Amino acid sequence: MFRRRGQHQFRRGGMGRQDVPPELQHANQLMVAGDYAGAASTFKGLAQGAENLFPRRAPILYMEAGRAAVLGGDVKTGIASLRLGLTMLASQGRHHRMRMLGQRAIEELKARGLNAEAQEIANFLGASLPNQLPAESAPVERPILPTHCPSCGGTVNPDEIEWIDDVTAECDYCGSPLRGE
Repeated sequence: MFRRRGQHQFRRGGMGRQDVPPELQHANQLMVAGDYAGAASTFKGLAQGAENLFPRRAPILYMEAGRAAVLGGDVKTGIASLRLGLTMLASQGRHHRMRMLGQRAIEELKARGLNAEAQEIANFLGASLPNQLPAESAPVERPILPTHCPSCGGTVNPDEIEWIDDVTAECDYCGSPLRGE
């Protein structure tokens, strides 16, 4: 069955390739350049704007704002953004994503020696996740994805990405389709 061009992205709450905000590209460039304070501010502004227009993207943007703030040394603000992103994922019923991204945040905090903050996120996950999550399906061999989204420049984490079909994934940040090699 054929779909009209872009129908999938709009149905799932994503943006088409031509609709990627320059601010998102800029935020990802700031992260690569090591300007974590600028990236945190930009990601947070994007997340706030996405809350109503692209609610599936907002938690991911808050998580990235939190990550950037922590990397920039503003741990208190970073933890608040991480918690907000995780809370939004829970309210959307996206518990598997919440667990994956929460675990990544915990690992990154521990790697930076922020053990108390890592424990705070772990406690938050423990209190927020349902006792029993449905079992995840067995891992499927997938094609290799690019390391960064060609549309927005966001980092692609193959273990955390949402797949549209067997060869196409969706960028967490902008919703653009990512094709494997």
